[in-house]
Amino acid sequence: MTITDVPASVAAAADASLRWYAGGPYSLRQTLGTLMRGNGDPSFASRPDGLWMAFTTPDGPVTLRLTCAEQGPDPHVDVQAWGPGSDAAVSLVPRLLGAGDDWSAFDEPVFHSTLPRLVREARRRNLTLRLPSTGRIVDSLVPTILEQKVTVIEARRGFRYLMYRWGTPAPGASTVAPAGLLVRPTPEQWLRIPSWEWHKAGVGPQRSATVMRALRSAVALERLAALPAAEAAARMQSIPGIGVWTAAEVVQRTHGCPDSIAVGDYHLAADVGAALTGRRTDDAGMLALLEPWKGHRQRVVRMIGLSGFRKPTFGPRMTIQDHRRH
Repeated sequence: MTITDVPASVAAAADASLRWYAGGPYSLRQTLGTLMRGNGDPSFASRPDGLWMAFTTPDGPVTLRLTCAEQGPDPHVDVQAWGPGSDAAVSLVPRLLGAGDDWSAFDEPVFHSTLPRLVREARRRNLTLRLPSTGRIVDSLVPTILEQKVTVIEARRGFRYLMYRWGTPAPGASTVAPAGLLVRPTPEQWLRIPSWEWHKAGVGPQRSATVMRALRSAVALERLAALPAAEAAARMQSIPGIGVWTAAEVVQRTHGCPDSIAVGDYHLAADVGAALTGRRTDDAGMLALLEPWKGHRQRVVRMIGLSGFRKPTFGPRMTIQDHRRH
């Protein structure tokens, strides 16, 4: 996404604004894509005038518009914010955009030479990727819990249903923001969702109970953003129903963690094994394969994903369950 013509009238009407310089090759969509729960995520909107997103800060909701000048000697992102959370959101924008993500050790020649050729080639073609840090635990945790032990299609269908029913219009929705842009529910709003609405969303009782259990500790959970990723993930797992996979998926987004691995993922171990050895493997085998690059294992996994490699598929696909009929 390369957009340089920010209308002056829109920029002037913003409650807060910022220009952030990437300091090197940069892609806004590649960096923030991992935060979207599919192309139909109602808290994001991609339009010719920018990438829009809405979320809640401690000061209230905010709408952000981000436009990226990716070409030229100084790639940068222009940000405009509307709503009571504007100042808080803009202060965190650099980390959201990946300012804290340092690839220098990964790209150091001696270390880089130890990487598989497939990973090296993928990195060469994807120098624009940064790992974002949102610092918003609950915003990442709830949709991740919805993805536990179901297909992505099921999880995203349920998430969209709950968003349309319980999300709130983004600040500026009647003036500058795209129609239909929504702020994800706050912990209090999630906790008010009745059991039959979870059922209509196709979310089984185990997952909905985990969401409710976690959000009763929402204040403590949000404090985990200030801790190192490994410690935050460990503390998250003290809540029944939150395991290694869920915690890893969360800190990848909230902390920009370069090392967290989603152990227990339905496809990941097989993908990594096939990419690195030509043979599928299990979680233990995946961790053994990635051990030489500990500290950067998530970077390696992201490069495998961006390499274009796809493992051969055998056997039946995972069945999509419709809990609404039970």
